[in-house]
Amino acid sequence: MGKAEKLEQQIGALSPEELAQFRAWFLDFDWAAWDAQLESDVQAGRLDALAENALAEHAARKTTRL
Repeated sequence: MGKAEKLEQQIGALSPEELAQFRAWFLDFDWAAWDAQLESDVQAGRLDALAENALAEHAARKTTRL
């Protein structure tokens, strides 16, 4: 049995209170991982083309106000 399967079993055995605590912890953990990936992508310039495209479309008046 792999680590993921073991975790699934352990999570399935949590009480409702423990599951709520786990959810809160995992949400924070997941957002931190997302933030780190986004920061890495920004630093590496992987979003530059998207930003340039958005700015060009806005300059060409191809955008709408929210």
